[in-house]
Amino acid sequence: MKIKLIDIAHGRSGDKGDAANVGIIAYDEKGYEIIEKHLTVERVKKHFEGICFGAVERFELPNLRALNFILHNTLGGGGTVSLKLDAQGKTLAAALLRMEINVQ
Repeated sequence: MKIKLIDIAHGRSGDKGDAANVGIIAYDEKGYEIIEKHLTVERVKKHFEGICFGAVERFELPNLRALNFILHNTLGGGGTVSLKLDAQGKTLAAALLRMEINVQ
């Protein structure tokens, strides 16, 4: 069965210089188990292909039922120098929440 992340989680995102910070927070324990298993660095990097040109780091926060991703070299130099429309990465959590995952 395919689901979208938005059905089991919400998110926040922002910037740290040229890196975007994307947090995905599951609504409940079952949702956290799903994102912990399926939301890998590789999947996130692939999802942001053409936007994220650097490494992706994943940090687990099980007490918050959340995963935090740092997407390096994503914001065109950062808010003050970038020509991108979203130089602070504010919409990237919404973009990631549209990802579909197969759950058994």
